[in-house]
Amino acid sequence: QVQLVESGGGLVQAGGSLRLSCAASGGTFSAMGWFRQAPGKEREFVAAISWSGMTTDYGDSVKGRFTISRDNAKNTVYLQMNSLKPEDTAVYYCATGNRVATMQARHVDYWGQGTQVTVSS
Repeated sequence: QVQLVESGGGLVQAGGSLRLSCAASGGTFSAMGWFRQAPGKEREFVAAISWSGMTTDYGDSVKGRFTISRDNAKNTVYLQMNSLKPEDTAVYYCATGNRVATMQARHVDYWGQGTQVTVSS
């Protein structure tokens, strides 16, 4: 049974940083990534990374501020979020997929339960 468990969310002031983690179990995952969903909005692609870590992709709104990485020995993917803005406030979801290129189109195999990130102004 596949499980994705996110952690690291919380409340932070604008300009601050947070690091999200997603521990995966029950399988081997080619691509892993992060999405987010703010109240009243559609779920939005944030970032994805290939198995090797050599290929990454980011949503336009987070480029240059967020960095995705993974540790395959721990079956864990991370999202380092810097220079946070109030508009980054959302529930952040971990996800797995076959390829980085298709994850942006929400071709996702499994979702985590989400972790809340709130950025105060």
